[in-house]
Amino acid sequence: MTTLASGTDTLTRDALTVLQPGFTGTTAPDWLLRRLGEGLASVGLFGRNIASPGQLAALTAQLRAERDDVLVAIDEEGGDVTRLEVRSGSSFPGNHALGAVDDVELTHQVAHELGRRLASCGVNLNWAPSADVNSDPRNPVIGVRSFGADTELAARHTAAYVTGLQSAGVAACTKHFPGHGDTAVDSHHALPRIDVSADVLAERELAPFRAAIAAGTRAVMSAHILVPALDPDRPATLSRRILTGLLRDELGYDGLIVTDGMEMRAIAGTYGIERGSVLAIAAGADAICVGGGLADDATVLRLRDALVGAVRAGELPEERLAEAADRVRALARWAGTAGRPAESTHGTEIGLHAARRALTVTAAPGLGSPDTFEPLTEPPYVAALTPVANIAVGDETPWGVAAELIHLLPGTVTGSFSAGDGPESEAGESAGRAALQAAGPRRIVAVVRDEHRHPWMAAALDALLAARPDTIVVEMGVPQAAPRGALHIATHGAARVCGRAAAEVVTGVPGL
Repeated sequence: MTTLASGTDTLTRDALTVLQPGFTGTTAPDWLLRRLGEGLASVGLFGRNIASPGQLAALTAQLRAERDDVLVAIDEEGGDVTRLEVRSGSSFPGNHALGAVDDVELTHQVAHELGRRLASCGVNLNWAPSADVNSDPRNPVIGVRSFGADTELAARHTAAYVTGLQSAGVAACTKHFPGHGDTAVDSHHALPRIDVSADVLAERELAPFRAAIAAGTRAVMSAHILVPALDPDRPATLSRRILTGLLRDELGYDGLIVTDGMEMRAIAGTYGIERGSVLAIAAGADAICVGGGLADDATVLRLRDALVGAVRAGELPEERLAEAADRVRALARWAGTAGRPAESTHGTEIGLHAARRALTVTAAPGLGSPDTFEPLTEPPYVAALTPVANIAVGDETPWGVAAELIHLLPGTVTGSFSAGDGPESEAGESAGRAALQAAGPRRIVAVVRDEHRHPWMAAALDALLAARPDTIVVEMGVPQAAPRGALHIATHGAARVCGRAAAEVVTGVPGL
């Protein structure tokens, strides 16, 4: 092995190159800069690393001062999953809203503008889009992150998103291969399993990934899911049959394969992150994502040493590790030469425009039509029926319509209600009664998120509507439950702009 000028041998350097770690703080810690000098080639950013666009640009400049070709990755889907605007909510609706509009040019424009903003801050790899077909409405982790439950719709919008994002000079990372939509388990907590035939997988789950590959996606992220029809023994992230046999050989993909976060319980709880990382690289992955929860030098060193040790023990071919590192460097070269549009070509309001188009507004039977709805002129009471936060989304990102209604109708009052303890029906009735008492004589705007997945939420709405049939319902998740309320507004996502679009309907404020 050749010893480099930095004093780091080629094997150790390659082991560092395939890692995509996170860190804490809004400036790069000394340990991270030191590892960049030793061969680390990628860094993952999360909401905890971002305070403002200017600060983010300064942070990425700090990283590039140490290594000018570093890949700076982020999990910025827009919609519910945002890191750029983690404290305010996203200026862009998510995939489900774009799928509801079903205008591929609009999806391309939104992705391009999102990519332009990322590029202007120095980010060049986005762990997006989600290409998962949300075929199981109980899905606790995908939901509105998917373009929808229709395979062809998901495929055409995945392709449009990839081309839009990459036209701004930011590499797309299409996820979660081979498809995380048909699950009722969150892989952050446990290992999901998809029990369908290989034929169903080929026709449904794989179609959006084929479209992404045809569109030139620069990266694909693996899913921590067990798919017995493809590999009965190992989850996709650790399966050579899936990553090499299916993705590489059958689908002809030759770009970067990135793992989902290795600290997620689906992998860490069974294999441990060190063993899991070795198995992932051996299976065909090229980059190990770690750092959503584990973000320190000790983790990086543990993974580096696990990979080096596996090569020296004959458990991981050195050529496979070198190939993986070469793919990371190849993506870095692409990112270094990709064009960066200096100005927006779609306008800063493209996200709000898309959110407005995504709304589905329904009036209750016997109460006229949405066209005859009389907008509120007095400040209402906003009852947010709040589920437990999805880990991918995080609980620090605000959602709902309260802030936008307060802006449009000063004096609006809001309260948050959750399931609490005990049977869900009783908890829901209790939440409904509490909201009624808090509202007093004010008109109620009830805000829900995936009513169909939460029996307590449905019970709370039952209580509200029985007492106050003039209640307005805003559904900010997947609108699977039947519309109800004097007016029902489905936003197809909980981004800030989705809340703004709904508030405009409630108050009758014309679009900007």
